[in-house]
Formats: sequence, structure tokens, C-alpha cells
Amino acid sequence: MFKYVLKRLGLALVVLLGVSLIIYFLVRLMPTNYLENKFSAQIQQGTITLDQLDDFQKRYGLYMPEAYVSMELDGYETFEKDAKVKKYEDVQNELVPYAEFYAGRYESKKDIILEINKNGSYRILDESEDTAKVLESGTFTAVLDSITFSRSGEEVQVDAQYREANVWNKFLAVLGGYFSWLGNMLRGDLGDSFLYQMPVGQVIADHMWISFLISLVALVFQFAIAIPLGIISATRQYSVVDYSVTVITMIGISLPSFFFAALLIKVFSSWLGWFPASGLVSAGSASTGIMYMLDMLHHLVLPMLVLIVLSIGGLMRYTRTNMLEVLNSDYIRTARSKGLSEKKVIYVHAFRNTMIPLMTLLAGILPSLFGGAMITEEVFAIDGIGRLAYKALQQGDVPFIMGYNMFLAVLTVIGTLLSDLMYAVVDPRVKLSK
Repeated sequence: MFKYVLKRLGLALVVLLGVSLIIYFLVRLMPTNYLENKFSAQIQQGTITLDQLDDFQKRYGLYMPEAYVSMELDGYETFEKDAKVKKYEDVQNELVPYAEFYAGRYESKKDIILEINKNGSYRILDESEDTAKVLESGTFTAVLDSITFSRSGEEVQVDAQYREANVWNKFLAVLGGYFSWLGNMLRGDLGDSFLYQMPVGQVIADHMWISFLISLVALVFQFAIAIPLGIISATRQYSVVDYSVTVITMIGISLPSFFFAALLIKVFSSWLGWFPASGLVSAGSASTGIMYMLDMLHHLVLPMLVLIVLSIGGLMRYTRTNMLEVLNSDYIRTARSKGLSEKKVIYVHAFRNTMIPLMTLLAGILPSLFGGAMITEEVFAIDGIGRLAYKALQQGDVPFIMGYNMFLAVLTVIGTLLSDLMYAVVDPRVKLSK
């Protein structure tokens, strides 16, 4: 069994890496760029430059190249730096000085750096050692697609090549950003959320327990209601009770969560005034202890009702199907022929074997407990981890989205492993030896 667990953990590690890579690429393909939206006003005011924003994005592995400017100087390899398409268009239209466009840090394949300053000076540095060494320096003049360097009293004209980034350049940038994020994650650093201005791990730890409380209570009621209903439907197949339960549960499955939540708010909050429509506690409440818990439970009745009603249908149908299959087995007919009571046949012999397929549900229970219910929490304005993830997704908060999805992926892997282990508990015939 120990070897089996180690094998599954090794496989889980490979799966997590694959999942994280897919999620990262999907997140990076989102049209929303939260950083550009956030700093757009500062960029227009001039308090933050585009180069500073690029440096910030590179630090978080979020930079996407638009274009490149390259040039060759005698005695050195080709120097290249990133450029902006709009800035190049402004240079062509003479809206931006040539020196400002060409200014920046140019890198080569080796640790040789070309620094061009807006004031008309340049220098070439060797950064292969701990302390950078100046190889040469001088002045330059620039025109469109051409720079003239003053090198040792001699003027040397160099062509500047401009090209826009292709798909391969952008793919490599995203891949490099992923490995930058992965390295930080392996050190336990999920980064800082742009939206919440806190470390991602802290945001998840602070808010997942609200979602856990709601989901745990809903899960208890879900099992307490759905499994007995499934057994009753199976034992009374094609009866009025079976059809009634099936219709009710199918209605619950078919209702969208946002529609059902809005319906409950309209009836029980707006019309009857029995329950609050939103929030976790009453606004301005200073209650503590038991009164605080009662206030919280009063606010959570409707959200939990949404989760319970919308989830019991699937579990009930699953239980009913498995129970019908078991009740038609030979050993059930043998138990009945021995004169055992119908109650003992169903709840001792049949139900135990029905539990075996139900163990597969453990794989999804764990992430649902801690992952939150995005839509339900958003409708009821509950600041659980699901609602925070929904807002982060809207704003393109890449560090939080990546951290949240990896959190769910790890929980799913753990849930799958627990599901396999529980198979051996409920069915002695299953041996976890390979």
C-alpha cells in the first residue's frame, strides 16, 4: 500500500505540473490586462513610464513582447532590446524624439550590455563578473532606423533593425513567465495579489474557511437528504413516490444557481423579510460570541439552501441507479430467500455495496469544500474564497488566479487519493498493492 501511495503521489506531481502549465497559458490568453488598466492613469500623467511597467511585469513573469530593436557594432555580437509598437509609430510621425525611442538597455547573447541614454551618451558594459566593467563609452546621434556612434573619435553609422514580435517570441515569453512562477511556487511564494494587495497564500487562508463552513453544512444536508431519497426511489421503482422524487430532484438539477438564488432572495428577503439578502453579518453589528454565530447562520440560510437543493439531485440519482443495480444481484435474492427482513436486506446487504461507487465522489468533495461556490457567493455578497476568485478573474489578477487554481488542483489530487484508499475500506476485495 505504501508503494501504491508513493506511485500515486509521483503521478499526481506530473499531473499538477501539466495542469498548472495549461492554466497559466489559459490565464495569459485572457484579453484583460489588469496592470495596464490599473496604471493607465499614472502612465497618462507621466508618474509611471511604460518601461517601469514592463519591468514590473517581467518581475512577475507577465511581460509580453510587442517588438524588438536590434543593431550590430563592430567587435561585438548583436544587441537587442524590447520596443513598443505605438512608440515606433510615434517616432515615424516625429511625435517622439529618436534618442528617446532608442534609449534603453540592449542585451547580447553574452553578458555584454549596451546602454543608450536619452541625453545622447552610451556605454558598453561587461557584466560577466560580479562588478560590471565599462568596455567603452561615448556619444551618439539618432535618426529613423539609424544611429551614429562616436567611437574613439571616429563616427560609425549603424543600422537599427525594427521588427514586431511573432507568435514564437510571445510563446517563449509566456513559457519563461511560467517557469518564473513555478520556481517561486516551489519556494512557497505564490506572489502578491494585484487586486487585494496581499500575498496570495494569505488571501486564500483568510477567506477559505467561510466557504468551508457553508459547503460543509450544505454537504451534510446533501448526504442526509439525497442518499435516503435515492434508496426510497430504488426500492419503490416506478411508483408515485419514485416519480415525485425524480421530478423534484430534476427540477433542482435544471435550475441555474444564480436564478434560484435570486428567486429565494425575492421570496424570503424582499417579500417575506425572513432572511437577509446579502452579507455575512448584519451591517453595523457589534455582537460577539453566540449572538455573532447566530447572526452569521441567519445570513447563511439562503446560500446553504441554494447549495443543498442544487446538489441533492445528482447524488440522489447516482444512489438510485447504484441501488437498483445492487438490488438485482444474485446475492440479494439469496438473502431474501433466507427469510431476512426487507429492511436488513436493503440497509445491511445492499446499501454497503452501493457505497463503493459513491466513494468516487470523494475526489470532488474536497475541492468543493474549500474552493467555494463562485456564483452563489457573488449573488449573496459573501466574501468567501469563491467570490474573491471571481473578482480576480474579472480583473485579470494572474497571481491570485494561478494560486487559487493550483490550490484546487492539489485538493483534487488529495481527494482522488483518498477516494482510492476508501475503496479498500468499504470493499475488502480491493487491494492497493500495485
